[in-house]
Amino acid sequence: MAAYTRMAYYKDQGRVYKGTVKDVPGFDPEKDAAALRKAMKGLGTDEDTLTDILVARSNEQRQKIAGCYKNLYGRDLCEDIQSEVSGSYETLLTALLCPADKYDAREICKALKGAGTSENVLIEILASRPKPCIQLLKKVYQEENGRGLEDDIKSDTSGYFARVLVSLLQAKRDDPSFIDHAEAKKDAKIIFDAGEKICGTDEEAIIAILCTESRPQLLQVFQEYQNLAGKSIEDSLKRETSGTLEDVLLAIVACIRDPPTYFAEQLYCAMKGAGTDENTVIRVVVSRSEIDLEDIKAAVKRKYGTTLHTMIQGDIGGYIGKALLKLCGGND
Repeated sequence: MAAYTRMAYYKDQGRVYKGTVKDVPGFDPEKDAAALRKAMKGLGTDEDTLTDILVARSNEQRQKIAGCYKNLYGRDLCEDIQSEVSGSYETLLTALLCPADKYDAREICKALKGAGTSENVLIEILASRPKPCIQLLKKVYQEENGRGLEDDIKSDTSGYFARVLVSLLQAKRDDPSFIDHAEAKKDAKIIFDAGEKICGTDEEAIIAILCTESRPQLLQVFQEYQNLAGKSIEDSLKRETSGTLEDVLLAIVACIRDPPTYFAEQLYCAMKGAGTDENTVIRVVVSRSEIDLEDIKAAVKRKYGTTLHTMIQGDIGGYIGKALLKLCGGND
């Protein structure tokens, strides 16, 4: 149900479907379940079989495999995998087995747990997910944790950053096909007056517009702002805000302008320099693999002059690296 809701949204938007993972023709969940059981039964684990099956199936097909596995063997597929493999490879396989919106809910829960909060995870998920996905995310989070996501965010974040996240959680961003040009000019002036024109910044005015207007409307607002200010709205936000507030507002603008480029930047930052943020790589690749990972790969090549395949191959080894490369498809 969760996976269908997300995919239905993108299909309803009339977007060209450019994921790297699609339904496998002639799918046989019982055959896959039996192969997975054989790969984990007895001494040793056949990781290649785990990867070949779970990476190549769509999320909906993986849910059917998990159901057949439990019916045939009375065992939980995810728990068996967790007992057989470890580290980032385990993280990837369990992510693949998780319905899309449950996966988002669990990633946010992990980001809020313990000492400190992983603000980048909250920003990435809440700034990029469309209205129906946010609505389902809140429902799943409540069911999984017995408490509301909004309350948890309020208790773990503060200031205008918290206000932006709470505003995004209201899922008030509609997506009409028409653009109100007069309203776009008005909103551009409100943002200009709230930042560039005054001493100090009226954050509430900026937040109200960026968190509620539709994508087509905001794209027009950005153009009107450029005409009015002589600079991009990103340049102004960088000048007028800072810290996590700046990060989340820039993420919202980036996701409105071009989601694949936003995710390309997240992947590049996760793998550049010393050390690799494998959790971010896993989360982005898994969550976008059925939506727009082909577009993200193109954005990586266009923006950074390399391929996602080359980046992963150079930074992540072992079974986790092989699985990620299969998820990403060809080296293009």
